[in-house]
Amino acid sequence: ILMFKKIKLILVIFLFVSFFNPLFSQEDFFEEAKNKFNAKKLEDSKFLFQRNIVFNPKDAKSYLYLAKIYNFEENEKEEVKNLNTTLLLESDNEEAIYMLINIHLKNSNYSQVKELREKFSIVCKDLCNKTKTINETLKNIEPKDESWQ
Repeated sequence: ILMFKKIKLILVIFLFVSFFNPLFSQEDFFEEAKNKFNAKKLEDSKFLFQRNIVFNPKDAKSYLYLAKIYNFEENEKEEVKNLNTTLLLESDNEEAIYMLINIHLKNSNYSQVKELREKFSIVCKDLCNKTKTINETLKNIEPKDESWQ
C-alpha cells in the first residue's frame, strides 16, 4: 500500500508539472493551425492560432493569420487589431502592410494609404508587384492630386 501511494504521488507530481510547464504542454500549434487554415477550417484554426499566442505571444505569424481569418469573417475591427499587432512585432511584414493598405483604401483613408505605401515600397520582397496596383488605385481615386504619383 505504501508503494502504491508513492507511485500515485509521483504520477500526480509528474502530471502536474507536465501540464503546467510550457515546455511540456506547448505543442506546435502554429503548424496545426496553418494546416486547418489551408483546409478552410477557420474556427478550428482560429482557436489554435489563439492558443499558440498564449504560449508564444510574440509570434507575428499567428496574428497575421488571425487577421486573415477575421478578413474572411468580415470583422474589420479585429482584422485591423491583429494586423497592427503583427506590425508591432514585425514592422517589415509586407503582407500585413498590404492588407492594411487595402483596408484603408476601402475606408478612403488616403493619408494612411500614402504612409503605408511608402513603408511598403521600402520593405517589399515578395509582393513588390502590388505597388503598381496600389499606385493605380490611388491614381484613379485622386487623379488631380499630384503628390500621390
